[in-house]
Amino acid sequence: GDYEDLRISGRDNKPYGPLPGDWVRFRGLRYAGDEVVVSYTVGSREVQEVPQWNAATGAFVRIMRVGAGKEPLRMKLDTGTEHIFPPHEKPQVYRIIIQGKVTVEAAEPGDETRFDPEPGRRFPGRLVTNIVPGEEKGPFAIDVLPTPPPAENPWQSWMRTSGFDFFEGGKSAAICTWNGDVWIVDGIDRHEGVLEWQRICSGLFQPLGLRIVDGEIYVGCRDMIALLHDENGDRETDYVEVFNNDHQVTEHFHEFAMGLQTDDEGNFYYAKSARHALTAVVPHHGTLLRVKKDGSRTDILATGFRAANGVCLNPDGSFIVTDQEGHWNPKNRINWVEGKGEQDFYGNMFGYHGITDSSDTAMNPPLCWITNQFDRSPAELLWVPEDSAWKSLRGSLLNLSYGYGKIYVVPHEKVGGQVQGGMCQLPFDQLPTGVMRGRFHSGDGQLYACGMFAWAGSQQQPGGFYRVRATGKPAHAPVGLEAVSRQLKVSFSDPLDRESTEKTGNWEIEAWDLKRTRNYGSRHYNQRPWQVTGVTLSADGRVVTLDVPDLEPTWGMSIRCNTKGEGGVQVVREIHNSIHKIRD
Repeated sequence: GDYEDLRISGRDNKPYGPLPGDWVRFRGLRYAGDEVVVSYTVGSREVQEVPQWNAATGAFVRIMRVGAGKEPLRMKLDTGTEHIFPPHEKPQVYRIIIQGKVTVEAAEPGDETRFDPEPGRRFPGRLVTNIVPGEEKGPFAIDVLPTPPPAENPWQSWMRTSGFDFFEGGKSAAICTWNGDVWIVDGIDRHEGVLEWQRICSGLFQPLGLRIVDGEIYVGCRDMIALLHDENGDRETDYVEVFNNDHQVTEHFHEFAMGLQTDDEGNFYYAKSARHALTAVVPHHGTLLRVKKDGSRTDILATGFRAANGVCLNPDGSFIVTDQEGHWNPKNRINWVEGKGEQDFYGNMFGYHGITDSSDTAMNPPLCWITNQFDRSPAELLWVPEDSAWKSLRGSLLNLSYGYGKIYVVPHEKVGGQVQGGMCQLPFDQLPTGVMRGRFHSGDGQLYACGMFAWAGSQQQPGGFYRVRATGKPAHAPVGLEAVSRQLKVSFSDPLDRESTEKTGNWEIEAWDLKRTRNYGSRHYNQRPWQVTGVTLSADGRVVTLDVPDLEPTWGMSIRCNTKGEGGVQVVREIHNSIHKIRD
């Protein structure tokens, strides 16, 4: 063979992604103290190498072990020189010396032992923080699960938490940071007391998702899905396996690999952002991606995203992917995604796809368009489990806000195959950092959430880990929203007071249009009030029917109420939503 680069060619004619796996496959990194062993295969032969710097001679040295094999390996040393590693029945060790010129030399004594080092501790000790229980004044209490402050941990780790999952038993979790760390935190099932933190891995590339499968930690990074191996029982990562590295990485700062989820069959899912204000270069730009259970293949399920922050798997096999305001996105959008393939298109003409029609009808419309004032930057969505402690919201859909540190309930409906609805903030104060990822705990049934701040957010604490605990008090959250002829029906999680709810003056509705163009965002057009001429509360006090004579499909609208719940508690809520179709 020759040295022709067979990687994917981008639109800029540069190669991206990995080489074909039957030629070269990156296997992983093994850590031992300050040294790292790089493992890969070339054809059928295994290769490991340990990089070194010889300060005395000023040479860069690659200590390389080439595995047994029946075929020779050719290695290009420079533009005019190559070296042949002959077939051999046993592994052979060499030194590649780079010092002005490149030479291949025999191994030195002790080189052979470098490739199978004994696992050791790189991050000794554990750090302790104290749980701060939240006040139970309302329907939700926020327990703070403090991360180790950078100034108080030996590595000054910047704790911008970006993904987590629970271990079996629910007493511990693994949590990653955008700066490349993974930690294990013990004691998360405690209502109060201490948490113990152990740093187990570092050096990953912008991880923004984490999933634990059968006790093993998978981390979604910008360049790969990494599988972490502890080989001596101390929980530290001794070997980072490259589970999948089909990722196509360019130099652009905005093309994050967002979230990491699995389906019942064990397949993995994440979203890949596109390039900010620039045309896509590689096929993965602006896509929803599925990785097979064994890591052997990546498939594109949908295209046309701009900055998709995570993935939600729906019970019916569809997905939810958020996106951010920008070019071709007049506002933030919550997308209900079927995942039919590369032609399943969600609006960003700068993405990598074959769509040339920029009209609104050529894209799949979102569940809702969300204004910046309401949610500056939506993150990942998740469903409230039917066995959770959030009893009145069981089965509801939630949206996490990176931009405002809020959590929203997402009432919605499906009309003629189109999912539409809106969002309403849950009644508790903003968290001090952007909320990125959330999971419900199978033990206590509460929501745990982590987040971070990087830019373009109002909540600028670097990171945080929280337990959002339902107290049992009424939330009065809108959990259902239907648009029918000349009427809106809003279902609430808890009963409302009839007298205050049925006053038309306690309800306000406003609608507006948007324009989707290649420009960044859109102002509101045709902003108009819609009069509420009648209000009826159902017998159980949970369903409000609003008579709205002007009701029609609209890009955006707000529904505001100032009413009371049973017992006289004030209920002030605002829904932002979209209507694509009206049910007869």
